[in-house]
Amino acid sequence: MRAAASLPLYWRVCLINGLVFLLGTAALALSPATVSAQVLGSEAVVLVLGLMVIWLVNALLLRTSLAPLDRLAKEMQKVDLQQPVRHVPVEGASAVRQLLSSFNSMVTRLDSERITSNARALQAQEEERRRIAQELHDEVGQGLTVVLLGLKRVLDQAPPEISSEVQLVQEMARSSLDQVREVARRLRPGVLEDLGLLPALAALSTDLSKGADVQVQRGFALGVPRLSPDAELVVYRVAQEALTNVARHAHATTVQLSLSRQGDGVALLVADNGVGMGNAPEGAGLRGMRERASLVGGRLTVGPRVGGGTQVRLLVPPEGPR
Repeated sequence: MRAAASLPLYWRVCLINGLVFLLGTAALALSPATVSAQVLGSEAVVLVLGLMVIWLVNALLLRTSLAPLDRLAKEMQKVDLQQPVRHVPVEGASAVRQLLSSFNSMVTRLDSERITSNARALQAQEEERRRIAQELHDEVGQGLTVVLLGLKRVLDQAPPEISSEVQLVQEMARSSLDQVREVARRLRPGVLEDLGLLPALAALSTDLSKGADVQVQRGFALGVPRLSPDAELVVYRVAQEALTNVARHAHATTVQLSLSRQGDGVALLVADNGVGMGNAPEGAGLRGMRERASLVGGRLTVGPRVGGGTQVRLLVPPEGPR
Protein backbone atom coordinates (compact mmCIF):
# COMPACT_ATOMS: atom_id res chain seq x y z
CA MET A 1 0.00 0.00 0.00
CA ARG A 2 2.84 2.43 0.76
CA ALA A 3 4.42 1.67 -2.61
CA ALA A 4 1.06 2.24 -4.33
CA ALA A 5 0.58 5.54 -2.49
CA SER A 6 3.88 6.83 -3.87
CA LEU A 7 2.92 6.13 -7.50
CA PRO A 8 1.97 8.97 -9.87
CA LEU A 9 -1.75 9.73 -10.08
CA TYR A 10 -2.12 8.17 -13.56
CA TRP A 11 -0.72 4.84 -12.42
CA ARG A 12 -2.78 4.93 -9.22
CA VAL A 13 -5.97 5.24 -11.28
CA CYS A 14 -4.84 2.38 -13.52
CA LEU A 15 -4.02 0.27 -10.46
CA ILE A 16 -7.41 0.97 -8.85
CA ASN A 17 -9.29 0.05 -12.03
CA GLY A 18 -7.18 -3.07 -12.56
CA LEU A 19 -7.70 -4.15 -8.96
CA VAL A 20 -11.46 -3.71 -9.18
CA PHE A 21 -11.69 -5.64 -12.46
CA LEU A 22 -9.44 -8.37 -11.03
CA LEU A 23 -11.66 -8.77 -7.99
CA GLY A 24 -14.75 -8.87 -10.19
CA THR A 25 -13.22 -11.51 -12.43
CA ALA A 26 -12.15 -13.59 -9.44
CA ALA A 27 -15.63 -13.37 -7.97
CA LEU A 28 -17.18 -14.61 -11.20
CA ALA A 29 -14.60 -17.37 -11.58
CA LEU A 30 -14.92 -18.69 -8.02
CA SER A 31 -18.70 -18.37 -7.70
CA PRO A 32 -21.05 -21.13 -8.89
CA ALA A 33 -22.80 -18.67 -11.20
CA THR A 34 -22.78 -19.51 -14.91
CA VAL A 35 -24.10 -17.83 -18.02
CA SER A 36 -26.08 -19.74 -20.61
CA ALA A 37 -25.56 -19.41 -24.32
CA GLN A 38 -28.78 -17.49 -24.33
CA VAL A 39 -28.71 -15.25 -21.26
CA LEU A 40 -31.59 -15.91 -18.92
CA GLY A 41 -33.43 -13.18 -17.08
CA SER A 42 -32.03 -14.20 -13.71
CA GLU A 43 -28.50 -14.31 -15.12
CA ALA A 44 -28.93 -10.84 -16.63
CA VAL A 45 -29.97 -9.53 -13.23
CA VAL A 46 -26.85 -11.04 -11.63
CA LEU A 47 -24.62 -9.53 -14.34
CA VAL A 48 -26.19 -6.09 -13.98
CA LEU A 49 -25.85 -6.19 -10.20
CA GLY A 50 -22.24 -7.29 -10.52
CA LEU A 51 -21.43 -4.47 -12.91
CA MET A 52 -23.12 -1.98 -10.60
CA VAL A 53 -21.10 -3.22 -7.63
CA ILE A 54 -17.88 -3.01 -9.66
CA TRP A 55 -18.75 0.52 -10.81
CA LEU A 56 -19.67 1.61 -7.27
CA VAL A 57 -16.46 0.24 -5.73
CA ASN A 58 -14.40 1.85 -8.49
CA ALA A 59 -16.19 5.19 -8.03
CA LEU A 60 -15.64 5.19 -4.25
CA LEU A 61 -11.95 4.41 -4.59
CA LEU A 62 -11.44 7.08 -7.25
CA ARG A 63 -13.39 9.64 -5.23
CA THR A 64 -11.14 9.02 -2.25
CA SER A 65 -8.07 9.62 -4.43
CA LEU A 66 -9.39 12.58 -6.45
CA ALA A 67 -11.56 14.46 -3.90
CA PRO A 68 -8.64 16.77 -2.90
CA LEU A 69 -8.29 17.74 -6.57
CA ASP A 70 -11.95 18.75 -6.71
CA ARG A 71 -11.48 20.98 -3.69
CA LEU A 72 -8.38 22.45 -5.30
CA ALA A 73 -10.30 23.21 -8.51
CA LYS A 74 -13.00 25.04 -6.52
CA GLU A 75 -10.40 27.10 -4.67
CA MET A 76 -8.70 28.02 -7.95
CA GLN A 77 -12.02 29.26 -9.37
CA LYS A 78 -12.41 31.58 -6.38
CA VAL A 79 -8.93 33.09 -6.63
CA ASP A 80 -8.91 36.90 -6.66
CA LEU A 81 -5.43 38.28 -7.23
CA GLN A 82 -6.40 41.48 -5.41
CA GLN A 83 -7.10 39.52 -2.23
CA PRO A 84 -4.95 37.10 -0.20
CA VAL A 85 -5.47 33.56 -1.49
CA ARG A 86 -6.25 30.84 1.05
CA HIS A 87 -4.03 27.80 1.28
CA VAL A 88 -5.65 24.41 0.75
CA PRO A 89 -5.16 21.49 3.18
CA VAL A 90 -2.41 19.12 2.06
CA GLU A 91 -3.92 15.64 2.12
CA GLY A 92 -4.38 12.50 0.05
CA ALA A 93 -1.81 10.39 -1.78
CA SER A 94 1.72 11.56 -2.36
CA ALA A 95 1.06 12.71 -5.94
CA VAL A 96 -1.98 14.73 -4.81
CA ARG A 97 -0.10 16.07 -1.78
CA GLN A 98 2.70 17.22 -4.06
CA LEU A 99 0.20 19.04 -6.29
CA LEU A 100 -1.50 20.71 -3.32
CA SER A 101 1.86 21.72 -1.84
CA SER A 102 2.86 23.21 -5.18
CA PHE A 103 -0.40 25.17 -5.28
CA ASN A 104 0.21 26.56 -1.79
CA SER A 105 3.77 27.53 -2.75
CA MET A 106 2.45 29.28 -5.85
CA VAL A 107 -0.14 31.13 -3.75
CA THR A 108 2.58 32.31 -1.36
CA ARG A 109 4.65 33.61 -4.27
CA LEU A 110 1.61 35.33 -5.82
CA ASP A 111 0.75 37.06 -2.54
CA SER A 112 4.34 38.18 -2.11
CA GLU A 113 4.53 39.45 -5.68
CA ARG A 114 1.17 41.20 -5.34
CA ILE A 115 2.27 43.03 -2.21
CA THR A 116 5.63 43.94 -3.72
CA SER A 117 4.18 45.18 -7.01
CA ASN A 118 1.44 47.16 -5.25
CA ALA A 119 4.03 48.73 -2.95
CA ARG A 120 6.16 49.78 -5.91
CA ALA A 121 3.18 51.17 -7.79
CA LEU A 122 1.90 53.14 -4.81
CA GLN A 123 5.38 54.41 -3.98
CA ALA A 124 5.76 55.61 -7.57
CA GLN A 125 2.34 57.23 -7.31
CA GLU A 126 3.28 59.08 -4.13
CA GLU A 127 6.55 60.25 -5.66
CA GLU A 128 4.68 61.50 -8.73
CA ARG A 129 2.19 63.30 -6.49
CA ARG A 130 5.04 65.03 -4.67
CA ARG A 131 6.69 66.03 -7.94
CA ILE A 132 3.47 67.46 -9.39
CA ALA A 133 2.69 69.28 -6.13
CA GLN A 134 6.18 70.79 -6.10
CA GLU A 135 5.87 71.93 -9.70
CA LEU A 136 2.43 73.43 -9.05
CA HIS A 137 3.80 75.32 -6.06
CA ASP A 138 7.09 76.45 -7.57
CA GLU A 139 6.08 77.14 -11.17
CA VAL A 140 2.32 77.67 -11.52
CA GLY A 141 1.91 79.16 -8.07
CA GLN A 142 4.81 81.58 -8.43
CA GLY A 143 3.67 82.51 -11.93
CA LEU A 144 0.20 83.39 -10.67
CA THR A 145 1.75 85.37 -7.82
CA VAL A 146 3.71 87.44 -10.32
CA VAL A 147 0.49 87.96 -12.31
CA LEU A 148 -1.29 89.18 -9.19
CA LEU A 149 1.49 91.64 -8.40
CA GLY A 150 1.38 92.95 -11.95
CA LEU A 151 -2.39 93.31 -11.85
CA LYS A 152 -2.11 95.24 -8.60
CA ARG A 153 0.25 97.76 -10.23
CA VAL A 154 -2.05 98.00 -13.24
CA LEU A 155 -5.07 98.51 -10.99
CA ASP A 156 -3.31 101.34 -9.13
CA GLN A 157 -2.67 103.13 -12.43
CA ALA A 158 -5.81 102.15 -14.35
CA PRO A 159 -8.44 104.77 -15.21
CA PRO A 160 -11.80 104.43 -13.45
CA GLU A 161 -13.59 103.12 -16.55
CA ILE A 162 -11.50 99.91 -16.68
CA SER A 163 -10.56 99.48 -13.03
CA SER A 164 -13.56 97.20 -12.37
CA GLU A 165 -12.54 94.88 -15.20
CA VAL A 166 -8.95 94.77 -13.96
CA GLN A 167 -10.20 94.04 -10.46
CA LEU A 168 -12.34 91.18 -11.81
CA VAL A 169 -9.31 89.66 -13.55
CA GLN A 170 -7.33 90.08 -10.34
CA GLU A 171 -9.96 88.16 -8.36
CA MET A 172 -9.98 85.38 -10.95
CA ALA A 173 -6.19 85.07 -10.74
CA ARG A 174 -6.35 85.02 -6.94
CA SER A 175 -9.01 82.30 -7.06
CA SER A 176 -6.88 80.28 -9.49
CA LEU A 177 -3.89 80.61 -7.16
CA ASP A 178 -5.99 79.33 -4.24
CA GLN A 179 -7.16 76.36 -6.32
CA VAL A 180 -3.59 75.52 -7.34
CA ARG A 181 -2.50 75.60 -3.70
CA GLU A 182 -5.44 73.41 -2.73
CA VAL A 183 -4.61 70.82 -5.40
CA ALA A 184 -0.96 70.83 -4.36
CA ARG A 185 -1.94 70.37 -0.72
CA ARG A 186 -4.12 67.36 -1.60
CA LEU A 187 -1.40 65.82 -3.69
CA ARG A 188 1.19 66.23 -0.97
CA PRO A 189 -0.23 66.11 2.58
CA GLY A 190 2.09 68.63 4.20
CA VAL A 191 -0.07 68.69 7.33
CA LEU A 192 0.53 64.95 7.77
CA GLU A 193 4.28 65.36 7.41
CA ASP A 194 4.51 68.43 9.64
CA LEU A 195 1.85 67.93 12.35
CA GLY A 196 0.88 64.25 12.30
CA LEU A 197 -2.11 62.05 11.53
CA LEU A 198 -4.82 63.54 13.75
CA PRO A 199 -4.39 67.16 12.55
CA ALA A 200 -4.28 65.87 8.96
CA LEU A 201 -7.58 64.00 9.41
CA ALA A 202 -9.08 67.05 11.07
CA ALA A 203 -8.05 69.14 8.05
CA LEU A 204 -9.73 66.64 5.72
CA SER A 205 -12.98 66.86 7.65
CA THR A 206 -12.84 70.65 7.63
CA ASP A 207 -12.35 70.69 3.87
CA LEU A 208 -15.35 68.39 3.40
CA SER A 209 -17.56 70.54 5.60
CA LYS A 210 -16.65 73.66 3.65
CA GLY A 211 -16.63 72.21 0.14
CA ALA A 212 -19.60 69.83 0.20
CA ASP A 213 -21.81 71.25 2.96
CA VAL A 214 -21.65 68.00 4.94
CA GLN A 215 -21.61 67.92 8.71
CA VAL A 216 -18.62 65.89 9.94
CA GLN A 217 -18.75 64.25 13.36
CA ARG A 218 -15.16 63.66 14.45
CA GLY A 219 -14.15 61.23 17.14
CA PHE A 220 -10.45 60.76 17.81
CA ALA A 221 -9.85 58.54 20.84
CA LEU A 222 -7.01 58.97 23.29
CA GLY A 223 -4.29 56.36 23.56
CA VAL A 224 -4.24 55.40 19.90
CA PRO A 225 -1.08 53.34 19.19
CA ARG A 226 1.58 55.14 17.21
CA LEU A 227 1.84 54.07 13.59
CA SER A 228 4.78 53.99 11.22
CA PRO A 229 4.98 56.79 8.61
CA ASP A 230 3.86 54.37 5.89
CA ALA A 231 0.86 53.25 7.95
CA GLU A 232 -0.09 56.87 8.72
CA LEU A 233 0.03 57.69 5.02
CA VAL A 234 -2.23 54.68 4.28
CA VAL A 235 -4.76 55.78 6.91
CA TYR A 236 -4.70 59.33 5.56
CA ARG A 237 -5.16 58.27 1.92
CA VAL A 238 -7.99 55.85 2.77
CA ALA A 239 -9.78 58.59 4.75
CA GLN A 240 -9.19 61.06 1.92
CA GLU A 241 -10.63 58.68 -0.70
CA ALA A 242 -13.59 57.73 1.49
CA LEU A 243 -14.47 61.36 2.22
CA THR A 244 -14.07 62.24 -1.46
CA ASN A 245 -16.54 59.47 -2.33
CA VAL A 246 -18.96 60.87 0.23
CA ALA A 247 -18.75 64.32 -1.33
CA ARG A 248 -19.17 63.02 -4.88
CA HIS A 249 -21.62 60.15 -4.67
CA ALA A 250 -23.25 59.69 -1.27
CA HIS A 251 -25.64 62.70 -1.18
CA ALA A 252 -25.13 62.60 2.58
CA THR A 253 -25.83 65.28 5.15
CA THR A 254 -23.64 63.88 7.93
CA VAL A 255 -20.54 61.69 8.03
CA GLN A 256 -18.73 60.16 10.98
CA LEU A 257 -14.92 60.19 10.98
CA SER A 258 -13.25 58.41 13.87
CA LEU A 259 -9.89 56.95 14.80
CA SER A 260 -9.75 54.57 17.74
CA ARG A 261 -7.81 51.75 19.32
CA GLN A 262 -8.77 48.24 18.19
CA GLY A 263 -6.91 45.69 20.28
CA ASP A 264 -3.25 46.44 19.63
CA GLY A 265 -4.04 48.19 16.34
CA VAL A 266 -5.81 51.25 15.01
CA ALA A 267 -9.30 51.45 13.51
CA LEU A 268 -10.37 54.16 11.06
CA LEU A 269 -14.11 54.56 10.47
CA VAL A 270 -15.83 56.69 7.82
CA ALA A 271 -19.62 56.26 7.89
CA ASP A 272 -22.19 58.43 6.10
CA ASN A 273 -25.99 58.60 6.00
CA GLY A 274 -26.19 58.81 2.21
CA VAL A 275 -27.81 56.66 -0.45
CA GLY A 276 -25.41 53.73 -0.03
CA MET A 277 -23.53 51.74 -2.65
CA GLY A 278 -26.39 49.51 -3.83
CA ASN A 279 -25.27 47.05 -6.48
CA ALA A 280 -22.60 49.34 -7.92
CA PRO A 281 -19.41 47.47 -8.95
CA GLU A 282 -16.19 48.04 -7.05
CA GLY A 283 -14.37 50.98 -8.62
CA ALA A 284 -10.73 51.94 -8.92
CA GLY A 285 -10.86 54.06 -5.78
CA LEU A 286 -12.02 51.19 -3.59
CA ARG A 287 -9.48 48.82 -5.13
CA GLY A 288 -6.78 51.39 -4.46
CA MET A 289 -7.82 51.57 -0.80
CA ARG A 290 -7.64 47.78 -0.51
CA GLU A 291 -4.19 47.73 -2.09
CA ARG A 292 -2.94 50.40 0.29
CA ALA A 293 -4.38 48.56 3.30
CA SER A 294 -2.65 45.32 2.32
CA LEU A 295 0.74 47.05 2.21
CA VAL A 296 0.71 47.63 5.97
CA GLY A 297 -1.05 44.40 6.91
CA GLY A 298 -4.37 46.18 7.28
CA ARG A 299 -7.88 44.95 6.55
CA LEU A 300 -10.46 47.11 4.76
CA THR A 301 -14.18 46.40 4.90
CA VAL A 302 -16.81 48.37 3.01
CA GLY A 303 -20.52 47.79 3.45
CA PRO A 304 -23.89 49.23 4.36
CA ARG A 305 -24.23 51.33 7.50
CA VAL A 306 -26.91 50.56 10.06
CA GLY A 307 -29.69 53.03 9.38
CA GLY A 308 -28.65 53.67 5.79
CA GLY A 309 -25.55 54.85 4.01
CA THR A 310 -22.09 53.37 3.63
CA GLN A 311 -19.44 52.42 6.16
CA VAL A 312 -15.71 52.14 5.47
CA ARG A 313 -13.58 50.55 8.18
CA LEU A 314 -9.80 50.14 8.10
CA LEU A 315 -7.95 48.09 10.71
CA VAL A 316 -4.18 48.61 10.81
CA PRO A 317 -1.76 46.74 13.10
CA PRO A 318 0.77 49.03 14.79
CA GLU A 319 3.75 47.07 13.49
CA GLY A 320 2.74 46.92 9.82
CA PRO A 321 2.57 43.66 7.84
CA ARG A 322 3.31 40.35 9.59
